[in-house]
Amino acid sequence: MFEPRLALASLSGEADAAWAARGADLAGAAFLGGIALDDSSREAARKLTKRDRREFLPADPLAFIDDQLSRLEDVPIQPGVNVRATTVEPVRKAAAICAGYDAILEINAHCRQPELCAVGCGETLLAECNRLATYVAAAAAEGPTVCLKVRAEVPDVDLPAAAQRLERAGADAIHVDAMDSKAVIKPLAETTDLFVIANNGVRDRQSVQEYLSYGADAVSVGRPSRKPDGPVIQRVATALETGELNAQ
Repeated sequence: MFEPRLALASLSGEADAAWAARGADLAGAAFLGGIALDDSSREAARKLTKRDRREFLPADPLAFIDDQLSRLEDVPIQPGVNVRATTVEPVRKAAAICAGYDAILEINAHCRQPELCAVGCGETLLAECNRLATYVAAAAAEGPTVCLKVRAEVPDVDLPAAAQRLERAGADAIHVDAMDSKAVIKPLAETTDLFVIANNGVRDRQSVQEYLSYGADAVSVGRPSRKPDGPVIQRVATALETGELNAQ
């Protein structure tokens, strides 16, 4: 899906095209966003800004996606766009834009902020797997690679079972915030053919090796990617370059 198998994870209100370009020498992919697409998700994002969180709130989120991806056309990195929505149609439209740029469309079923969960985004969407599957199917029909950003340990969610359901709906990849257990990656790798991107605590050779030993296809870095060419990214890139990817 991308090489090197290091992704820069989306950072709310920060992960734009310029950020992705800065990481292109070390990372294979960069997920822009998250970007709220419809009225309900955008209102939730506005509420988050009142708590001093940064959010992307352009006047036209779909035009913003198109503009940001156009800026990466000549940059040697696989772009992805992390999106939030409470309805299917804007996801489909975002997927069509991503397909035009050979970009990954990443559906956010990960955020746990109460404002987002209250309108049916983030963890709430993962817990409603059939609704999430309709998003996946609509996105996949437009032709891009479809990835799901999810969090482990969501109450009442059997993550491997959900992943299998979403794979049947057309998902190609799953980007997993492993929370407190890197071992959560193993059943996903064993029970699906999804490309598994492992996230949380990826900082050095040891953490890379542990995730790969559980079957991850790639790893991603979150907060340290605020410096996409910084020392943490360099350490992880070096670990992948020196053979850890084959030592599973």
